[in-house]
Amino acid sequence: MKQNVKFISSAFCMFVWAMSLFAQTNYYTTTKTFYENGYTYQCDIEKSGMITLYNKNNKLTYTDQVFKSTGKSPTAQEDDGMQLLADDTWTRAKRYSIVNNAFTTAEKQRVRTEKIIISLYINPESGKVDEVNFMFHKTEALSTIPISVYRKIETELKNNIWYTPTTDGKKMNFILKWWEQEPK
Repeated sequence: MKQNVKFISSAFCMFVWAMSLFAQTNYYTTTKTFYENGYTYQCDIEKSGMITLYNKNNKLTYTDQVFKSTGKSPTAQEDDGMQLLADDTWTRAKRYSIVNNAFTTAEKQRVRTEKIIISLYINPESGKVDEVNFMFHKTEALSTIPISVYRKIETELKNNIWYTPTTDGKKMNFILKWWEQEPK
């Protein structure tokens, strides 16, 4: 009987120890502002549990894309026929590489099969990335990734990605480009 109790006690201790290895902090449980080392991020959580995470200095995160001349959004017909950015051959691979390289091997393993939505707000005159935001669900392992990783992605995208706006693109207040990515 004593051996069974010892075995169960030892097994329980090992289980608790193993679980602590896998337990991770969920940083994004409520809508809040993160004051970090030299930057501030905002985490907004919708009732659905979707998180929007962005630099607090962003001005465009909840702004509608409109024509600069009229202040009106493109109609469905206009939107369907407009090409806002010139075709390029390098930005997709570079964007994916920036995101993948920001995560550690352990973080990539933890978030495998999950996809983060990344939105770029592109300056219609210069083609530079002005702002970046991230979306994921609060129950996903992406919620265990610290702000510093998202900040690294933001700064790398701003510094290393740019586009060529078309004539139609230059008519807009900003150009929105987004994608989903599973960090690998």
